[in-house]
Amino acid sequence: MSEFNKLMNFVKRTTALSQISGSLGWDQETMMAKGSIAQRSQWMGHIESTIHDRKTDPRIAEWLNLIDIKKLTLADTAQIKHIKRDYDRSVKIPSDLASSLAITTSRSQLIWAQSRSDENFKDFVPVLSEVVNLKRREAEVLSSSNLYDALLNDFEPGMTTYKLDKIFQKMRPRLVTIRDTALSGKPAPSLKGIFLKDLQMSLSKKIAGLFGYDFNRGRLDLAVHPFSSGSGDDVRITTRVEEKDPFNCLYSTIHEVGHATYEQNINNDYLLTPLGSGVSMGVHESQSRIYENQIGRSQAFTQFLFHEMLEVFGDFGIKSAGEFYRCVNAIKKGYIRTEADEVQYNLHIMLRYELEQALINGSLEVKDLEVAWNDSFQRDFGYSIDKPSNGVLQDVHWSVGLFGYFPTYSLGNVYAGCLEKVMRRELPDLDTDFLNGNVQRATNWLGDNLQRYGGLRDPELTISHATNEIPNEEPLLNYLEKKFSSLA
Repeated sequence: MSEFNKLMNFVKRTTALSQISGSLGWDQETMMAKGSIAQRSQWMGHIESTIHDRKTDPRIAEWLNLIDIKKLTLADTAQIKHIKRDYDRSVKIPSDLASSLAITTSRSQLIWAQSRSDENFKDFVPVLSEVVNLKRREAEVLSSSNLYDALLNDFEPGMTTYKLDKIFQKMRPRLVTIRDTALSGKPAPSLKGIFLKDLQMSLSKKIAGLFGYDFNRGRLDLAVHPFSSGSGDDVRITTRVEEKDPFNCLYSTIHEVGHATYEQNINNDYLLTPLGSGVSMGVHESQSRIYENQIGRSQAFTQFLFHEMLEVFGDFGIKSAGEFYRCVNAIKKGYIRTEADEVQYNLHIMLRYELEQALINGSLEVKDLEVAWNDSFQRDFGYSIDKPSNGVLQDVHWSVGLFGYFPTYSLGNVYAGCLEKVMRRELPDLDTDFLNGNVQRATNWLGDNLQRYGGLRDPELTISHATNEIPNEEPLLNYLEKKFSSLA
């Protein structure tokens, strides 16, 4: 057996363990009894310790040194690049730190959920402080310079705060102008009535199927915070239900289907290898956001959805497809990131981006986070936070240690703008399909041009390969200005 094959067999077993850990995490979020958390935390800690031991096994370095890169295919060379990057990172992380992070974040997640339910940030402060300290320690062993960049690189290889700052500085003023213009116009109509949970879930499952989600290799469940988990032949999604707001369920489902179909559509030859998952969270988010927004909130698709909702729910206070389109895309005041319109969503991300940088670099302590959040929100949105679940406790990310993750959401929007521009150019009559609820040509285009390649190319090159253009924020901003000026 060649050294390359020995290395790949070893990596596949490690990847399998990581996916088992992911399934346990899915179970914890959806079905696990609350009383099981202490034992589950120990499970997660032991598995993470084993995974860390395998990722730092000195044989990896030996195999890497013996492999002749010149004799490898493009895909195999990409595998080596991912493995080396992961190995170089892993050997810097002490085993006790990896285990402590797994145990602490598993516990923190449950405390966050309870604190959110109780509207009490103070109860969350001690364990979040532990998580932040552990992430600072992790960043310190990964980088001697910019601590936040070290964490950002885990989710978006090659991205830096310097690059992000330049993108966000260009985006913010135009986003604020679009928002303020829209808010000064005529308010959009609102839904009326109660939308029963079972009916919402039934319609969500139908729409998930329309967008290409393979239920033979996945399932849809409920969670406090919607997410997608898994890869290849086991990709699971979650959504949430509010009986006065079916859009929360429907569009969360479409969003997570974007993530899930990316994973389901990756070349099967890459299963259990570094190429067998989405290449970065920014690219991943480009898929969920283009499914949710450029397709799911388009005028053509919302016309189809309007009639579907009438059939399922009966009269809900909206009289025409045009009114429904305005309702779906309403820009209005609100607290929740996941419920925000396409314009203000990015402003929510920029707020979190600034705060988590401050937490990691030590200029902000966790005990002061709620006040800092509320002050920043007042500055950026012009009104006050009313309760912690609408503010500092609304997102699960920090409880599970995902520092450096948030900015990839807006980066995903930027990538989605680039993809939509080219997809529309190459498939000029897409709206005819969308009017009939047929999104297959659009999703097939994404599958063929991006999703099937998995981690074959670095993030920016993945977008460039799909579009033949260098990714930038201009297509997204132009799309938003055109769309929302027509809705004003």
